[in-house]
Amino acid sequence: MPATHPPKGTLGTVRNASLLLDLLSKGPAFQQLSDLADRSGLSMPTVHRLLRSLVAAGLVEQDPASSRYGLGSELVRLAESYVQRQPLLQQLMPYVVDLRNRTRATVLVAMLIDDHVVYVERIDGADRALLRRIGRSFPATSTAAGQLLAGRAGPGTWKRLTDAPDSPSLADLETWSRADHRIAPVDGLRDHLEVAVPVLRPDGTAAAALAATGGPPSFAAQTLLEVVLPELEQTAVLLERMATNGW
Repeated sequence: MPATHPPKGTLGTVRNASLLLDLLSKGPAFQQLSDLADRSGLSMPTVHRLLRSLVAAGLVEQDPASSRYGLGSELVRLAESYVQRQPLLQQLMPYVVDLRNRTRATVLVAMLIDDHVVYVERIDGADRALLRRIGRSFPATSTAAGQLLAGRAGPGTWKRLTDAPDSPSLADLETWSRADHRIAPVDGLRDHLEVAVPVLRPDGTAAAALAATGGPPSFAAQTLLEVVLPELEQTAVLLERMATNGW
């Protein structure tokens, strides 16, 4: 059979396995087989068969005490490998370190994965509050970096975002698509703000966002906008010029 026509059921199996992984990423850390079957709409035997295969691959693990299922540690390795192989990140770190040294703010790099923003790098600044742990994902529209990335994402991402509960309006997304920066509160940290700028590819889409976070007295909103933001913008321009060389 030609490679362009996989055996019957193959794509469905992969799609169903992906659905189970997505369900396991939401809710309790370990979930019952029957609950996964109910939520997925798949039969119990199908879910059990898929979970056994995913456990064998290390993508899912089964708690020996409860027999419930949760995400497996192999996903961490795969996710880290994916992020570290992004061409932009391979060239970006010296610039991020220099940016932290110039501003003394905590500097982060964010990427859009599906409809979530993931913070893939962080260099701590003078303000040592725990801000955006590396690898932590958030709904894209809940952070300054995420809003910029969501605004420059494709129509498919816009549809998923506007269809979701507590979704942004189309007008919000259009505003973010034109914004050269965003500033927004950091959840859970009083008076701390994040300011972000997009790093654009030659076609105008956003490869990543550069962000800086901090709080008073060193990093009040005025300082972030008047001192830190110009440094972010300058670094983003340098990175965008590098895009023509192949990242």
